[in-house]
Amino acid sequence: MQEPQTSVDTAANEQAVNEVNPEQSVENHDARIAALEVALEEAKAQVLYVKAEGENVRRRALDDIDKARKFALEKFSGELLAVKDSLDAALAVENADVTSYKNGVELTAKQLLGVFEKFNIAEINPLGEKFDPNKHQAISMVPAEGEPNTVLSVLQKGYALNERVLRPALVTVIQPK
Repeated sequence: MQEPQTSVDTAANEQAVNEVNPEQSVENHDARIAALEVALEEAKAQVLYVKAEGENVRRRALDDIDKARKFALEKFSGELLAVKDSLDAALAVENADVTSYKNGVELTAKQLLGVFEKFNIAEINPLGEKFDPNKHQAISMVPAEGEPNTVLSVLQKGYALNERVLRPALVTVIQPK
């Protein structure tokens, strides 16, 4: 069994060859330089390929983000179309009395609340609750009986999307004495 050659042995062999035939040694160096130049060009090409591939991945990711922004509301919009259709149908009725209109509006409101629930839009109706400036916007403070800084009336309900306030509730608050 033959032992593997070490780098010291290889260097010694090359020196012995160079001493025997110096012209052949120059040819070996030239061939070696040519091989290294080819390897360098291959490495440069590989670097360019990796760089181009990285740029393509970045561009595709940006395109995906752009599409996500454009179509993020697609499902929500589709659900709202059913509510719009209900409103249009109510407006198209020629011979209806107030009761039927009221019933139709109530059904449409329920339909809209169903859409809100499906998309985690919660109503903020803080009547009787402690005033919270993060969820409520006080329009006025009124002297009244009750706990100070409590919501006395709600002028306009607020809404939150996934617990993030979209619109604060407009309220009047009991004034401290």
